[in-house]
Amino acid sequence: MRVRDMERSLDFYTRVMGLTIMERTASGTVFMSANTEKSHELAIRAIGMDAQGPDHSLIGQAHMAWQMETFEDLQELHARLKDNNVRIQRIGDHGVSLGVYLLDPDDNEIEVYYELPSSEWNRSADKGLFEGNFPRQLEEPAGVADD
Repeated sequence: MRVRDMERSLDFYTRVMGLTIMERTASGTVFMSANTEKSHELAIRAIGMDAQGPDHSLIGQAHMAWQMETFEDLQELHARLKDNNVRIQRIGDHGVSLGVYLLDPDDNEIEVYYELPSSEWNRSADKGLFEGNFPRQLEEPAGVADD
C-alpha cells in the first residue's frame, strides 16, 4: 500500500491497529503482520506528502479486510479505534459477520471483522448467507453473548 508519511502510517498500523513490523527493506518498504507466524499481511511504502489520496469512485480496490480471531478482539479494536479518534465510516452487519469500516491516515478504507463459525450460520431457502442480523453488539460488555 502506498502512503504519504511512513512514520504516521507506522504509528497507526502498529499502535492503533496492533500490527507488528516484520521487516524494513533498504528500498523503504515496511512489512507488517497481525500474526507474527506470517511474514506479512501488509506492506507499505511512502510516496510523499503531495501524493493524491485514493479515489473511491474509480475502479480499483474498494477496501482491505482483516478477520479477527474472536469477537472480543473486534470489540477491543473497536474501542481502541474510538479512543484514538479513528474515522469509523460504518458498522456493517452481514448476518454471519460484523465489520467495522474505517479510514487510515491516507483515507484507505479498511474493514476489521469477526465471522461466526460456519456451524452457526443461519441459512435457509428464503434467506441468503448475508441476510439477517449478527447476534451480538460491539458495545456489549466483553464476554457477554445473547443466549
